[in-house]
Amino acid sequence: MLKRTRNSKYLAVIPARGGSKRLPGKNLKLLAGIPLLSWTINAARNSQCIDKIVVSSDDDCILTLAEKEGVVALRRPASISADTSSTVDALIHAVAEEGEGFDHIVLLQPTSPLRNESHIDAAIDYSELKKSPSVVSVCEVDHSPLWENTLPNDNSLKGFIRSDVVGKRSQDLDIYYRLNGAIYIVSIDRLIAENCLIFDESFAFIMDKESSVDIDTIYDFLYAEAMLSYDENK
Repeated sequence: MLKRTRNSKYLAVIPARGGSKRLPGKNLKLLAGIPLLSWTINAARNSQCIDKIVVSSDDDCILTLAEKEGVVALRRPASISADTSSTVDALIHAVAEEGEGFDHIVLLQPTSPLRNESHIDAAIDYSELKKSPSVVSVCEVDHSPLWENTLPNDNSLKGFIRSDVVGKRSQDLDIYYRLNGAIYIVSIDRLIAENCLIFDESFAFIMDKESSVDIDTIYDFLYAEAMLSYDENK
């Protein structure tokens, strides 16, 4: 696929650590017969906007898969590979090693297999339209937080729902959104200067809920498999 001609150059970074407490080995686990990591590699490869793809990992098997997929396999230092290490640390390391000449990082987490190249390209188009230092994907929440609250020790529901919300139908409530973890597009200069991904000038790129599966548990994994096998024409 021919890449689009753009003023900016985009470096896709896929952070994929080997450890996973809730779903061991999830980045290599076969989803519909394909390693979970490969779904995101394929989406980045099929994008018309991504100029280079880097898989950042501390795991030999993940790095071997990245090499077989024909993308850059970047070994992450142990100092930024712990459970407490941040994704930003991995991104800054990737920029230092592979980011020369690039303007933006496109963070693509491998736990979002239903996000595809069309989402990536549309998000980059949106980022360029907004001229924003970062664009982050979001989706509508399943249930309004206006129907949520904390509970006292006795589980009383007194005041649980705000008075201005009582009696309203769900379709009458404001729409709330959440970060879905699928796409982060960030200026490399701002990433390094401020050590974060979201700024006051950032914008949200809205995705549909069906494409926003974020795999953290076996139940998320099974849901993604069901979505991939679903045929609406049956």
